Amino acid sequence: MGAQETFVIVGAGLAGAKTAQALREEGFAGRIVLLGQEPERPYERPPLSKDFLQGKSEREKIFVHAQSWYAEHNVELRTSTKVTGIDRSAHRVDCARGGPVSYDKLLLATGASPRQLSVPGSDRHRVYYLRRIEDSQQLKFALSVSSRVAILGAGWIGLEVAAAARAAGLEVTVLERGELPLQRILGTAPAEIFAKLHRDHGVDLRCGVQGTRIIGDDPRQPTGVALSDGSQLGVDLVVAGIGAVPNTLLAQAAGLELENGVMVDKHLRSSDPDIYAAGDVANAFHPLLGKHIRSEHWYNALSQPAVAARSMLGQDAVYAELPYFYSDQYELGMEYSGYVAPGGYDEIIFRGDPAALTFMTFWLKDRRVLAGMNVNIWNQTETIKALVRCGRQVDVARLADSKIPLERVLAEARAGDG
Repeated sequence: MGAQETFVIVGAGLAGAKTAQALREEGFAGRIVLLGQEPERPYERPPLSKDFLQGKSEREKIFVHAQSWYAEHNVELRTSTKVTGIDRSAHRVDCARGGPVSYDKLLLATGASPRQLSVPGSDRHRVYYLRRIEDSQQLKFALSVSSRVAILGAGWIGLEVAAAARAAGLEVTVLERGELPLQRILGTAPAEIFAKLHRDHGVDLRCGVQGTRIIGDDPRQPTGVALSDGSQLGVDLVVAGIGAVPNTLLAQAAGLELENGVMVDKHLRSSDPDIYAAGDVANAFHPLLGKHIRSEHWYNALSQPAVAARSMLGQDAVYAELPYFYSDQYELGMEYSGYVAPGGYDEIIFRGDPAALTFMTFWLKDRRVLAGMNVNIWNQTETIKALVRCGRQVDVARLADSKIPLERVLAEARAGDG
């Protein structure tokens, strides 16, 4: 299949590596060139803020494939290779090293980068971000030699780093500009559970407060953070987790349609019919949700490649997987399935015992489940996804009753008994 064709993948992360794998599994016999800017072969990012950061997982376990896999499957993996441009008319990508590469089909899997702090002192003092394996290794060492850390931002990365820092014995202060951590994503009641969780583990969680300046005479060692409430926090380590931005510079220079990432259709095809996008950089049209969605979570990078590969091969493949992500913080493990825009729901339903951290949360609109989160309750993800997909009204009281199996609530909704 396409033995004379060359498919180029820009971005050697999970999405890029899995697309190469899917192309071979689909029978593509042509040339595959996988270009990565980092020196490492493709690896998975979730462990960087979880087990790997805490020293619970070995480095080798985070890689997508064994080193030998690429040669065995005739995939040309070029690490430490920056792509400098895309010539769409010539069907060519230009590289800073190794020369240009011509393509028949091109996949952009360029990911996202941490949003940078812009407060005074952030350009002078060392601020840690978490995106690459190198970042995680450096932060792991910093946690081992520091005593007080300020974490700016109480999103998923910020909270997971806070849990790792507490496990390492540091005094931890988390600064969140909003009223509660994760409030914009989860809503007030679920956000309060995460706030209590971290405070119960000794985190000084300060909401409605921002860092306004990084303080210190030695550029290598900050001594404090000035806060928006006029106070000052003494620390010897600063970590920023204030979101990420899609890496779209290549796509922009190539003239592709952009909007919060590379705009792609349900087949993951961009405005150029020979260029596709997957993973964090792709803002993909979701046929079930009826809108474009860009998800920066692991599951997207894992699941989209199979569709991207089949689409690149001319098959009628559609990406319709529901968004999914997970987080581990202290004794809390959670999974979230579905999608709800901030404020896009009219009711939040709890099922189980939130005080014991064994519960589910559902976000509903007009009695229809838009998303669900299971906390320390396992093997329910597919049922939650089915509730979202069915789009039928549910009996809210029965949904909240943990004595009634969730599968029965789903069956009743499908039967129209909600």
